[in-house]
Amino acid sequence: MLESAKVSCPYCGEPIELLIDGSVPEQSYYEDCSVCCRPILVHASALDDAITVVTQRDDE
Repeated sequence: MLESAKVSCPYCGEPIELLIDGSVPEQSYYEDCSVCCRPILVHASALDDAITVVTQRDDE
C-alpha cells in the first residue's frame, strides 16, 4: 500500500511528493528531488497507521 507524503527538499526547499510503502515498518532509501535532482536520504516509518518521513541532504 503506497501512501503519499509531502515534504520539502532539504537542498532547494521546494515541496515534493514522495510515495512511501506503508507495509514496510521502517525503511531508508535515496530519492532524487524532482525539482533540483539532488539525492535525498529518506527515512520513513509506518507505525500505528501513521507514516513519519524525515529527509536529509546526502552530505550531512
